Amino acid sequence: MRIEIKNLSFSYGSTKILDDINMQVEDSEIISLVGPNGSGKTTLIKCIDRILKAKGSILLDGKEIEKMSRQDIARQIGYVPQSSSTPLATTVFDTVLMGRRPHIGWRVTDADLEKVADVLEMLHLDDLAMRDFSQLSGGQKQKVLIARALAQEPAVLLLDEPTSNLDMLHQLEVMEIVSRTVKERKISAVMAIHDLNLASRFSDKLVMLKRGMVYAAGEPKALLNECNIGKVYGIEALVMNALGRPYIVPIRSCSGEVACD
Repeated sequence: MRIEIKNLSFSYGSTKILDDINMQVEDSEIISLVGPNGSGKTTLIKCIDRILKAKGSILLDGKEIEKMSRQDIARQIGYVPQSSSTPLATTVFDTVLMGRRPHIGWRVTDADLEKVADVLEMLHLDDLAMRDFSQLSGGQKQKVLIARALAQEPAVLLLDEPTSNLDMLHQLEVMEIVSRTVKERKISAVMAIHDLNLASRFSDKLVMLKRGMVYAAGEPKALLNECNIGKVYGIEALVMNALGRPYIVPIRSCSGEVACD
């Protein structure tokens, strides 16, 4: 599904968080939103899912999201928050089954149960299926929330810091699953992420945000250089090539404006 964002702005009261955002996401494409804390990544994710109501327009395959019902949005968009703020007194299986809610009526079908079982197996969560969600570790909870979104079978996948609570093994596992799912199902994905090296490896394009505005957008090879990283993050960094993608090594923080040759 194609996502088109035009002239999007959002404010909390008199404080502007997003300012004139324009971007596009195509089918089978992963776009990573990168930038320092407070740059508007999470807010933009929530605006796309209409959790927050922004000014401007968001179109899904040419249809204004503002004109879609909440249930229609839930059928099209799977949202993975940074964490679950409300403890869920349910098993892991039932938590993931909630992802089927936009598609089911009064009863759960065998097909719904099979989809949940398949997703749990894909994310290696089948051994935790009968565990209480609220008793899981932060990393386990994050994987369950991703499983819930995948069980939803969305056309658009929104992920807010999907690897923030995971160790290196599970970071790679989750990113590989997201990448494979996007390509195989030909869906679109927008991901807010802090880890530039994971973003570089698994993203088709990056949108670099600074103070709520798009500083730069494009492929990782074009965007991730010492100048852009210095200007946006205020650090000196070494950018090397690894596996055909830029690899960033932070060196030191910089005081004042970063000068570029």
